[in-house]
Amino acid sequence: MKLSRTPGNLKQKDLRILLTNDDGIHAQGLEVLRQIAAELSDDIWVVAPETEQSGGSRSLTLADPLRVRHIDERTFAINGTPTDCILVGVAKLIKGRQPDLVLSGVNRGQNIADDVTYSGTVAGAMEGSCAGISSIALSQAFSSRRSSEPCWQTARAFAPQIIARLLDVGWQKNIIINLNFPDEKPEDVKGVKLTPQSLRNKLPTHIDERIDARGNTYYWIGYANRDDPQQDEGDIIALAQGYVTLTPLHLNLTAERALADIMKKFTFCP
Repeated sequence: MKLSRTPGNLKQKDLRILLTNDDGIHAQGLEVLRQIAAELSDDIWVVAPETEQSGGSRSLTLADPLRVRHIDERTFAINGTPTDCILVGVAKLIKGRQPDLVLSGVNRGQNIADDVTYSGTVAGAMEGSCAGISSIALSQAFSSRRSSEPCWQTARAFAPQIIARLLDVGWQKNIIINLNFPDEKPEDVKGVKLTPQSLRNKLPTHIDERIDARGNTYYWIGYANRDDPQQDEGDIIALAQGYVTLTPLHLNLTAERALADIMKKFTFCP
């Protein structure tokens, strides 16, 4: 798909959009997402975590009460996860009809390959899909070796037209769309590639061992700047080459081929 940085009027009549994220209500990426959504609709609601929830995946708050901070008529912060935000937002906070579209992000950093199973950004979209709402996760890749901040203008420049095109063609409600924008300036983006989710040979994590002021050992899990895909046609390579990656995902984790193979060989004895 070729991209234009001046796509014209993209607003869709009666489109109600719910925004969330995992970086928190004050995140710069959420403001970028507001700007993206504003090109598509005037009916925008925001329900986002009060604090950062990165790496929390699709966690649900069950042992503590959820409290809502009402910021303005259509903006709310919740002391919970992206999943909590979608659940409470759709059930209790958004008045009238439910949203037509959930946008989750724009995440500060990519969410590709195995990372999607950790991602609160992807989880927000997953929960929207479970509520029967078309849902998209958006992430802006960046490397701290190149810049101290993501190139937000890349997601800002191209997301509205990609989302508008997706809404035109449609997709199954039980599928989410995972969009990742490359660590490039808008003028250097090569286009959009529809890709499968990559698999890595090894997850790009590291664990720092440190000593606190009392002499006790503690550990800090972080990401290493390393991508080692098992295949070269997936989202890792395409994103690194300067493409926006578009990957459909779903919650059904059944390994169909393995299921069929085991069924041929496995005998259950009651």
